[in-house]
This record gives sequence, C-alpha cells and structure tokens, in this order.
Amino acid sequence: MKWAIGERVETRDAFGEALLVLGRRRDDVVVLDADLQRSNKTETFRQAHPDRFFDMGIAEADMVSTAAGMAATGMTPFANSFAMFVPGRAYDQIRLQVAYARTNVKLVGGSAGLTIGPDGATHQSLDDIALVRQLPNLTVLVPADANETYQAVFAATETEGPFYLRVGRYPTPVIFGPDYRFEIGAIQELRAGGDVALLATGIMAAKAIEVAELLASRGLSAAVSNVSTIKPMDPERVLDAVSGKRLAVTMEEHSIIGGLGSAVAEIVAADAAAPPLLRIGVKDRFGESGTADELLEAYGLAPPSMADAVLEAVG
Repeated sequence: MKWAIGERVETRDAFGEALLVLGRRRDDVVVLDADLQRSNKTETFRQAHPDRFFDMGIAEADMVSTAAGMAATGMTPFANSFAMFVPGRAYDQIRLQVAYARTNVKLVGGSAGLTIGPDGATHQSLDDIALVRQLPNLTVLVPADANETYQAVFAATETEGPFYLRVGRYPTPVIFGPDYRFEIGAIQELRAGGDVALLATGIMAAKAIEVAELLASRGLSAAVSNVSTIKPMDPERVLDAVSGKRLAVTMEEHSIIGGLGSAVAEIVAADAAAPPLLRIGVKDRFGESGTADELLEAYGLAPPSMADAVLEAVG
C-alpha cells in the first residue's frame, strides 16, 4: 500500500497518484478537466501525458459530451470537475450520453461535501450522490481513505461502463492496510459490535470508528462497516451488517435525502426483521462558509455529536 494506517491523506491526492500510474500503463486512458486541474489533482497527469489531457474550460456539459464521444472510439476517459458541478451542470449529458448509452466514461467529482469548506453553499455538493444514484447503469463509488481510493480508480478502469467516483480535499486517516483489496459492492466490517450497526461512507468511515469508541466508553457496543459502493448496493450484505442489532445508523457527508441513508432505508424498509434506522448526514439544508471541521461540528457530523444522536435513538 502507498499510505500507512493513521496517515492523514486527501482522497483527491490518492486519485491523482492512481491516475498518473494508469497513464503510464494504459495508452487508452485520457483525462478531461473543467479548468480545475490543480484542485482535482489531474495536473501531474497533464504534465506527464500532455497529448492525452484536455482542459475543456468551465464547461462541464461540453466536457461530458466530449468524454462520451471519446469513449465511443475506444478511449477510457476520466472527466473531472468539482462534485458540485459534475453531475450538477452536466446532468442531461450524463443521463443520456453516459448512463443511457452505457458509455465507458469515468466521472470524478472532486472536493466533495461540506469539507470543501470556505467556498460555501455554491460549491458544497450535498446532492451529487442523489443525482447519480438514481440513474440506471451507473456505478457510484465513495472511497473511505487514500488506499481504497487508489484501488477504486483501477477497479473502475478495469470494469466496462459508466462510473461516478467521489473524492475530497479533507485529510482523512488511512484505515486500510497492506492486505486490503477493494471489491465493487463489498461492505467491509471495520469493527465488531453487538448493539448497533454504524454504516458509513467516504470520510465518515474513519469518524464512525471514533463514534464507536465513544459509544463503547458509555456502555454501547457498535459495529462499524464501510460502504464505499453506493450503487449497486447488495441488500443481503446490508442486512447481514445490521442483523441482530438494536439500531442501524448510516453516516454520510451528504444530504440524508438520496444518498447512503436513502439507499439503506430502501433495503431495511422491505425487511420486517431489520432494526430501526437512524440517518446521520446533512438534514435538508444548504451548506455555508467555514473551515471543514467547523462545518462538520455545526452540521452534527463531528464524532461527539454523532455519538449523542445514536445514544438518543437507542433510548
């Protein structure tokens, strides 16, 4: 593995590293960016492979259409912008030219969620997963740490079809070690526990481990699972993760509407034996300006606040 457990790394940095290695190994990989190559970490690919890098300007819709055309000729394009703008500004193109047409386009939403920080509500993507999750044929990945992100890039490249990969700029602790192998659709148990099941995605996976430690100090045993594939989501794996628990909890840096919480709710609602579900995320609000940690605290996504929410729900 490239990064050691406990090291704090932005998942967008791991994406950039993987893209650079891909470019050396595969001539079919091309990269398009909406004039954000420094923030999206595609700049190193541009420097190494200038003939396969395309700065499309601030024109996400045009970028996605171009990527779809490239895919139709046998290329494997990665189309990059902030998660606020892909899929937001290019939804129609993604829907028809990527998802409906099943083109081999890899969409990457960078600087995702509240933790883009001071850029505020106009740039904080709290609905991007909701937009792409309901599109047929599109695989949606939200890696938990740098090592998982690195592997997820290769998995997406080696799997034919459209993908949406969500990465961020928040320095997140590495939780996966040298034996970890990413699998699309898998749900990994990070910590065993008998009372509640914490299902987390993206940067919230590491925070879920902190929440479990806080709960343990207060007499509640929590299992923690990493759910990095938002779509396709295997109902059996979700039900296995929550089976026998007093409460299931989803944790995401996204609106509770349409993201991980909604996906899990759709599964547990159809199973009479499933426990009650608490969805922790952004509660039908826009973002606002502040540092990443200030915003996580303000929106109830800091570990102490989340632990209190779980204890209250358990009763």
